[in-house]
Amino acid sequence: DLGGDWWSPGGGSAACTCCPSVAAGARAMEAAALSGKTLSAQVRERLKNEVNQMKEQAPGFRPGLAILQVGDRDDSNLYISMKLKAAAEIGMNANHMKLPKTITEDEVLSNITRINEDPSVHGLIVQLPLDSINPIDVEKVTNAVSPEKDVDGLTSINAGKLARGDVNDCFIPCTPKGCMELIKQTGVKVAGSNAVVIGRSKIVGAPMRDLLVCSNATVTTCHSKTADLQGEVGRADILVVGAGRAEMVKGDWIKPGAVVIDCGINHVPDSTRPSGKRVVGDVAYNEAKMVASFITPVPGGVGPMTVCMLMENTVESAKRYLEKCKPGKWAIQYTKLQRVEPVPSDIIISRSCAAKHISRMANEVGLLSDEVELYGKSKAKVLLTTLNRLKEQPDGKYVVVTGITPTPLGEGKSTTTIGLAQAIGAHLDINVFACVRQPSQGPTFGIKGGAAGGGYSQVIPMEEFNLHLTGDIHAITASNNLVAAAIDARMFHEATQSDKALYNRLVPSNKGAKAFSNIQLKRLQKLGINKTDPTALTDEEVSRFVRLDIEPDSITWQRVLDTNDRFLRKITIGQSSTEKGFTRTTQFDITVASEIMAVLALTDGLKDMRDRLGKMVVASSKRGTPITTDDLGISGALAVLMKDAIKPNLMQTLEGTPVFVHAGPFANIAHGNSSVLADKIALKLVGANGFVVTEAGFGADIGMEKFFDIKCRYSGLRPHVVVLVATVRALKMHGGGPTVTAGVPLQKEYTEENLDLLAKGCSNLRKQIENANTFGVAVVVAVNAFKSDTEAELELVCSTAKEVGAFDAVKCTHWAEGGLGAVELAKAVQRASEIQSDFKFLYDLELPIVDKIRTIAQRIYGAADVELSPEAQHKVQVYTEQGFAGLPICMAKTHLSLSHEPEKKGAPTGFVLPIRDIRASVGAGFLYPLVGTMSTMPGLPTRPCFYDIDLDPETEEVNGLF
Repeated sequence: DLGGDWWSPGGGSAACTCCPSVAAGARAMEAAALSGKTLSAQVRERLKNEVNQMKEQAPGFRPGLAILQVGDRDDSNLYISMKLKAAAEIGMNANHMKLPKTITEDEVLSNITRINEDPSVHGLIVQLPLDSINPIDVEKVTNAVSPEKDVDGLTSINAGKLARGDVNDCFIPCTPKGCMELIKQTGVKVAGSNAVVIGRSKIVGAPMRDLLVCSNATVTTCHSKTADLQGEVGRADILVVGAGRAEMVKGDWIKPGAVVIDCGINHVPDSTRPSGKRVVGDVAYNEAKMVASFITPVPGGVGPMTVCMLMENTVESAKRYLEKCKPGKWAIQYTKLQRVEPVPSDIIISRSCAAKHISRMANEVGLLSDEVELYGKSKAKVLLTTLNRLKEQPDGKYVVVTGITPTPLGEGKSTTTIGLAQAIGAHLDINVFACVRQPSQGPTFGIKGGAAGGGYSQVIPMEEFNLHLTGDIHAITASNNLVAAAIDARMFHEATQSDKALYNRLVPSNKGAKAFSNIQLKRLQKLGINKTDPTALTDEEVSRFVRLDIEPDSITWQRVLDTNDRFLRKITIGQSSTEKGFTRTTQFDITVASEIMAVLALTDGLKDMRDRLGKMVVASSKRGTPITTDDLGISGALAVLMKDAIKPNLMQTLEGTPVFVHAGPFANIAHGNSSVLADKIALKLVGANGFVVTEAGFGADIGMEKFFDIKCRYSGLRPHVVVLVATVRALKMHGGGPTVTAGVPLQKEYTEENLDLLAKGCSNLRKQIENANTFGVAVVVAVNAFKSDTEAELELVCSTAKEVGAFDAVKCTHWAEGGLGAVELAKAVQRASEIQSDFKFLYDLELPIVDKIRTIAQRIYGAADVELSPEAQHKVQVYTEQGFAGLPICMAKTHLSLSHEPEKKGAPTGFVLPIRDIRASVGAGFLYPLVGTMSTMPGLPTRPCFYDIDLDPETEEVNGLF
């Protein structure tokens, strides 16, 4: 009998239950009918039970089958309906994808690729024939199906495995598989028997031959060129017919007692039937049943088994998927660190790692190939369509990394963000994404150097991360400067032309007809001019339409450059004679200070970005009316320039965990957080049990407060855990330690144990923990350890943190050890995330502007009160009248102290916070009060980092980035 290891149909009994029993050596007068209907019902019931078991094993999981059809053939529709019904009966998800006749081969292949990559689909069949008006290579289409999902068993890979006997490592075509199941039910011994297969098609004949050979039968394949077909049939103990010719095999051809499997489906005329025809097989049934021992009827024999075996293959594929991948758990391979001591430079470590191709990373985290745009081997952009596909997927846990008030000694927030992600992923084997800001090139070539993390906790390759990446910052530079050019050009043209001349140029005639553009119609609506015919405007309406009447002194929009250049902090423009004396004083900011960067970071989609770009206020008119980029007619062009920048950038860490690098707004005059879109996509990709770790700029009083009150307010996302990073050295500075000078060795207060100094400095840690708890989110303190730290010092920080309200405090060594050094931190974060969050905003938006400012100053900074300058008071009045009072507040103050005075360390109290001015980023969606003087264009030091940066012309490697 079949018995060998190759054949395991999943629990079917060897005893025949679908036909009468036939004793060995005996012969019935009439063959027993092998009922495919009866057997398939039994198999379907078994499959239904197996599906239920899978659902119990993995709640929410269901086997998935996709049926791809081209065209609308009636016979195909009938077959598909049978398959869909069978799938529904056993509890399987079945999706019928019907493509039009007009579809091209490339489009069919694209659809197949998408289904191949969909983890919810475990079986994919292409319904043949392909009913298209365009030429389509059926072989190419069939082989495009992933062998792991080829439940029809028709790909060359599955056929090849079957042909060489690897039947346990392939999918077997459904009709031959059903035939073998029926043969097994007879109890007839296959091994050593003579088997004849009529037909050699790839769907039935060829795989049937291979199956019989695997069962040790002696097999003869017959076809149209066979010389003595009747003689070959007469020698068959087992006869399988799939010739496609009605009743071709006669009863007197058949060896007495043979098993006959009829795969044919043919229509012959029959005047007694309402349809005028009836279905017959390839065997003359009434004759053959008098000779054979077993025979399959047509219909009702092989047909039901074909659909049944398709279901069995799909269930088997789903089982294999569950064995390899837990639902919601990535099938990701992490990169093993090859650590050395002492720890080398960041660039050496980065280059020592064999990074995965970014397309592989994308696949591992569940991104489809058409959702990813590759930028070489190490970075890619992810399309926003991913969010729509995953909209029903539950979000993961949301973790924000912040720190104590920064010092020149550094706290290592970026390093901790990456180290924590590596620990959660590579060491706890939990889905995790890190979401970080893109660094400006200004500091990279200036004084700070790279911003990819450090040591064995980095984003790689660090040179790609720190330089152009995918050009997002350059797109912002171009967009910002286009606005600046438009402002000055508009003022120049209004000053040198009459209303009529302006109108004729703004609304030119095209083939004798004038028409408003869409952006111009929008301006007319804003002005209350409900007209669409350019010739219908009155002179007064024309004047209102063409005159923005910008007050030069009110312009708040500056040009930008992603380079540190102190000599652009104040410039005069318009000095060429062609500008006719229209000069004004202005300045350059660094690109990351542009409001467009803040818009990019806070937007949640293309439409929202387009709306925000149009709302940006660049100046006021001489009547005090806000002038927006929509008024300038430029917002649509800005959206075009930013259409690629809106897509998050995918990279990876040293240990092969995924990272989104997207947006990098200033953390003082803007909110200092990476993009909402990156966080939202990452939260969907990691799934309910995964984690997204993002970083807030500067200390908790600045970056974290803005993360909660601005970013979370706009995104609708709610954080689960705050990770507050601290170092012993930085806390000693907050306790009154000596000033640190770049290039000068640290004084002994920082390199030797000093518990008194450290205890005083913990006042800053205490205040920042209090700030985080104010928002109702659990706080885990990460103590970033250095070699000079003593165990007593580390214990003092950890115990103090827990005493003042931290959920936990953990020593970390991820800089030197990678994710391994942050495993305890990761476990603490995991535990903290299980606590029910009581997240709340610090203030209501309905509060007056001054009250919101005062709330932040008193509750977060520790101030006694605020004091507004006359200019700031005037701005409060202006913004309230202009309708901007309901925006959140983005405080622009020094990051080096909780107060407005950088030299005041620790946790000062009782001070009055001076508000010099208030400005509006209406497109981004916040007001930013200026506390003291804020530089938005850094300068270069005496010895900038660029002295050490160079390119090796032979290897093309970048040297000097640390």
